Amino acid sequence: MSTPAPKNVHLTLRVNGEEQEVSFAPYKTLLEVLREDLNLTGTKHGCELGECGACAVLVDGAPVLSCLALALECEGRAIETVEGLARGSNLHPIQAAFADLGGAQCGYCTPGILMTAKALLEKEPNPSRERIREAISGNLCRCTGYQQIVEAIEEGARRIAK
Repeated sequence: MSTPAPKNVHLTLRVNGEEQEVSFAPYKTLLEVLREDLNLTGTKHGCELGECGACAVLVDGAPVLSCLALALECEGRAIETVEGLARGSNLHPIQAAFADLGGAQCGYCTPGILMTAKALLEKEPNPSRERIREAISGNLCRCTGYQQIVEAIEEGARRIAK
């Protein structure tokens, strides 16, 4: 006897300030729903074990590894992805600093780092270099050695303060 497939859940997710009606299998992660059902592919599939940070998004302002969060647990919460950072053609100050200072190399880890940095700077507008390193310690990057990333976050903090 085969087990019937689970029925889809139908709910509204608030993503980047907009209400999104979505229907998906109840076992899907937030990462899967963002990428597959809402076509928000800025959030990256990395290790899918919660170890690399490539899938980090903000949920109610806090960094969350979307590969470990069930999407249905996010109903009624504010979800922010990298697609929500820029305002039209105006980059968020952190994005602009990353572009200007070479904070992104291949770019795969960048969306998760940007979201983690945004959460940090909203809580701590002028963090120390040590605090920045601690905040992004869950975001792995194979390309930069982190110095340019830390410098870009520092510059982003200065730009936000202006």
